[in-house]
Amino acid sequence: MNSGEWRSRDLGTRTEAYGETDAILYALAVGAKATDLELVFEEKLKVLPTFALTRAQWAPDVLGSAGAFDTGTAVHGSQRLRVRKPLPRSGDLEMKAVVSEVWDKGGAAVFEVAVDTEYLEATWSIFAPGCGGFGGDRGPSAARRPEREPDHVFTLPMGTEQAALYRLLGDRHHMHIDPEAAKAAGMPRPFMHGLCTLAAVTLPLADLAGSHPADLVELDGRFASPVFPGDVLQVEAWRESDGALLFEASVDGRTVLSAGRVLFGSPE
Repeated sequence: MNSGEWRSRDLGTRTEAYGETDAILYALAVGAKATDLELVFEEKLKVLPTFALTRAQWAPDVLGSAGAFDTGTAVHGSQRLRVRKPLPRSGDLEMKAVVSEVWDKGGAAVFEVAVDTEYLEATWSIFAPGCGGFGGDRGPSAARRPEREPDHVFTLPMGTEQAALYRLLGDRHHMHIDPEAAKAAGMPRPFMHGLCTLAAVTLPLADLAGSHPADLVELDGRFASPVFPGDVLQVEAWRESDGALLFEASVDGRTVLSAGRVLFGSPE
């Protein structure tokens, strides 16, 4: 079947249980400090909305296992998250997943996998080389970098143990921990999970917005190139009239996150 025929494919449903320890481990893995009591202390705990992404990783994995694309060459291109209401401290996360769209990029296809829960909707965009050319729509272009000077510039060090911690939350692909697996994937050494880097950037962005990071309501980001444990990100951010922050991140002049947008507030 051609790639376009995967559009609207039902990927099934799944219920994932989690506890306070999982949410706290996640917060630490994405850069929370011991002094961030509302992220790391069960008596005051607020769960980061991005935590749910660790419980929903099964959905794009199911699509790859079904044969939609070569799991050895496909990459996570971008991520979108829309929050409806706060996650409880612990409980069951009931999810359903579908292939919401397939875009034809010519030499590649982009599969969009949407995971829906009562708390949020998350969409993975998977860039799959060799799957295009089926005559479909090319889809929207990525948002461009603002032409004006950034309103904020800051640095964000990635911890040397962050990838090792993050994989304990569910994404245990060997390339994030094993040097030989990373080399087989074309990387010089184990590298960060894109979703870990993206979530880590939201913490200081929440400070800039004068908000709590658990009050995230919208997040978008494109994974432009890999980040390695110990890298220092330079993050540029632009304020928008609606209260959102646009952002990009780079390492030594190499863009690693682009088309970023984050909004904090109260879910409607």
